Amino acid sequence: MTDDASRKSNAELASDLLALHQPGNPVVLPTVWDAWSAKVAAEAGFAGLTVGSHPVADSIGRPDGEGMAFTELITRVEQITRAVDLPVSVDVEAGYGLDPAAVVTGVLGAGAVGLNIEDTVHSEGGRLRSAEEHAEYVAGLRAAAVRAGVDLVINARTDWFKGQHGDEASRVDEAINRMALCAEAGASALYPVAFHSEETLARICLELPLPVNAIARPDVDDLEMYRRAGAGRISFGPTWQMALAKVSAEWLARWRG
Repeated sequence: MTDDASRKSNAELASDLLALHQPGNPVVLPTVWDAWSAKVAAEAGFAGLTVGSHPVADSIGRPDGEGMAFTELITRVEQITRAVDLPVSVDVEAGYGLDPAAVVTGVLGAGAVGLNIEDTVHSEGGRLRSAEEHAEYVAGLRAAAVRAGVDLVINARTDWFKGQHGDEASRVDEAINRMALCAEAGASALYPVAFHSEETLARICLELPLPVNAIARPDVDDLEMYRRAGAGRISFGPTWQMALAKVSAEWLARWRG
């Protein structure tokens, strides 16, 4: 557990986290779900962490897609930030029906200095925000962070690929356009979530004006591919937790008798 007196300020941690985002030399931010997984990742030598909504929800018996309350997520984030002395970013899904200022207050109050914000509005039947609406929400987050005096690392995510929206032939163009609006609105990084081919990821990284977050599977994917493609940040989503569950099931099967 970290000593509160020696812990860096939110402003310092946010600056540290932002500086780690380097296209072509991506920071790997393992996606954790509790204090134990955070300590495992910290002791392995990583410079920062992400908190994933999906693995957190699984860990407390809730469904992903805003099936847990924002307060439940924030409680877990507080436990994580107290356990490690690293900058932490948290997946706030689409904002849990809250206005941007309330989200920023909760995240910073829990000791996190970055967030993911996606465009799938789970509280409204899973509809996709328009590109302009999503950018407006990002702008609201940035304005709240400025008022708080912290350069919050806003990782604007689109589910355009994940949901297979639009026509396949123009999907990359449309996703890039959506992300570009978020960049103009004050995002720090851009997250077109999907397991892209190297060619597609390279094009996205080349055409977007900010570091691109790529999702990876820690047990099977290749860090060098993400470097070649120009990614600036890598996170795992629920895939580290899933890989641990798989190998744990194999180990435990030997003991069923």
